[in-house]
Amino acid sequence: MLKLLYAVATGIFGAIVLHIIIILALPHFTGKDAYTRVLAEGTAFEFHRLSNAPDTTGLLSRDPYMRVAVCHFDITSQPLRLVAVAGRTFWSVGIFDAASNEVFSMNDRTSVAGDLDVLLATPVQVAQLRRSPIAALTETIVVEHRGTRGYAVLRTMVPLPSFEPEAIQFLSAAECLPLPSSPG
Repeated sequence: MLKLLYAVATGIFGAIVLHIIIILALPHFTGKDAYTRVLAEGTAFEFHRLSNAPDTTGLLSRDPYMRVAVCHFDITSQPLRLVAVAGRTFWSVGIFDAASNEVFSMNDRTSVAGDLDVLLATPVQVAQLRRSPIAALTETIVVEHRGTRGYAVLRTMVPLPSFEPEAIQFLSAAECLPLPSSPG
């Protein structure tokens, strides 16, 4: 009787673990995970605005009071710099790795002077930047990313329809570019 009970318990436990693994792995095998959808939005190192209706990739901005843009990147050869000049309303940015795990987030209240100025780099690139600092990056927030690929999600609030042009301008002017190589 004890062997039968042990076999049933082992079988149930194994089935639970197998189901959890299948559920967590499903997005990877279907190609419908967030990273794959962001890749399909367009070229790398460029913010792509999302609309309130699903696009061909299935991405959309559901919140009627927020406008959203996404940018995918690969920092294998150069760090990534995210820059945007703040407007009058709230904004936030989230940086995610290729597995859609959040690496870093901040908003206008936690930034320097309310503007977005973030440098995303691998540990080796951060070490190189510390050895020979760049004067233009003195107020830039440096974020270490253990991976090399991922995406950034930039959001800004539109509390009233009159804020719409400013939100569009903020997202359109935002930059998601590789850090230019320093001369010499």
